[in-house]
Amino acid sequence: MEKFDVVIIGSGPGGYIAAIRSGQLGLKTALFEKDKELGGTCLNVGCIPSKALLTSTDHFMFVKKEAAKHGIVVDGARADLAKMQERKNKVVKTFNSGVRSLMKTNKVTVFEGFGTITAPGKVSVKSADGPTQEIETKNIVVATGSVPMELPFAKFDGKTIVSSTEALEFTEPPKKLVVIGAGAVGLELGSVWNRLGSEVTMLEFLPRIALGFDLELSNLLQRLLTAQGMTFHLESKVTAVKVDNGRATVIATKGDQELKFEADKVLVSVGRRPFSEGLGAEKAGIEFDDKKRIKVDNHFRTNVEGIYAIGDVITGPMLAHKAEDEGMACIEIIAGKAGHVNYQAIAGIIYTNPELAGVGLTEDQAKEQGIDVRIGKFPFRANSRALTGDDVEGMVKFVADARTDRVLGAHILHHLASELIPEAVSVIEFGGSSEDIGRTTHSHPTLSEAVREAALNVEKRALHIINR
Repeated sequence: MEKFDVVIIGSGPGGYIAAIRSGQLGLKTALFEKDKELGGTCLNVGCIPSKALLTSTDHFMFVKKEAAKHGIVVDGARADLAKMQERKNKVVKTFNSGVRSLMKTNKVTVFEGFGTITAPGKVSVKSADGPTQEIETKNIVVATGSVPMELPFAKFDGKTIVSSTEALEFTEPPKKLVVIGAGAVGLELGSVWNRLGSEVTMLEFLPRIALGFDLELSNLLQRLLTAQGMTFHLESKVTAVKVDNGRATVIATKGDQELKFEADKVLVSVGRRPFSEGLGAEKAGIEFDDKKRIKVDNHFRTNVEGIYAIGDVITGPMLAHKAEDEGMACIEIIAGKAGHVNYQAIAGIIYTNPELAGVGLTEDQAKEQGIDVRIGKFPFRANSRALTGDDVEGMVKFVADARTDRVLGAHILHHLASELIPEAVSVIEFGGSSEDIGRTTHSHPTLSEAVREAALNVEKRALHIINR
């Protein structure tokens, strides 16, 4: 029986990053993956392919609607979806190859097959062609991720009622697409197909989109996406999805009104659930919470000695970068080091155009906690770099403690919000203040100056807008 210091089950962002860190620290490491390719949901059917399509379709919209403003005339522009899909798949395969190479470089042994915990310190892996191999290990890290949630009356059929996985593979834009759930996944994929000509209808049970993000900015995002052609129905509870001859009728209620929507495709994007089926966790005595997440302590330890869990199978936001940080921290703890994750400094991002990014507390969350705060805002319309790029929609918003000036949260709506939010993340990580940002030189002209101006405006000191 082969013996390892660490066996990691699952090769998504949490798992493969944990494997790299384990190899770096000189631990004999094995990585189990049930699928053909490494990288998990994020790389193969999530973050990476969706961003590839978002980028391609965003370029298409620029050519169609914005290029002429810059003196670039493109007649007869059209989208070649097959080429977009080909490029997307190439990006994924390139990353697949890269992860494989990283495993080899860091001396990680990869086992292709379904991993099962048979007892503390013992795991088995069953390969696709049948053989089962028993492995002995000092430590087990569960990093099996999550899967899309179904609705009881709208089970995935992979053709008409689809998850995000199938919605990334359409060979033609559906004439009518109904998206159930206006969170990150629904908004992003709704944007992709809206840009390619689909009539996109978003149905959301809550009175707002983008739950968890700043309300003011998410409302502005909704208005901008509506202007792009997407239709939103909020406070609408879907009660049935009927499929007949490959077409769907979605039935929803809003107050005492019944709504019906015809669709060629229905994307169900109501969230994800932890994936632990077949893992053997219950048999091993691992405890779960009421949401089927594995219970862990502050060091990612389960109640069973030598078994750890990270990523989407434990509590917290289901984000790739959260899983990555937990993977590194967990391995460092196993190696006797001081691994740690600051959950107040993990940003969430929706990659629409404009993008919506947020870290820390929103204004409403701070007030709900009874914290006296000051708010600093700055619109991109007053930023010179945004103006030169004709990319002026959105704003930066800071939430700071009124007594100490410590930054509690930052929220950005802009085409490049994902690239601007890390500055605020760093400041929150180090316990910095809005004044720290305001007194830091930002190159001119750059979009980052809007971040500085918003920080200055916590004390109504913004330089390029009039404060009243």
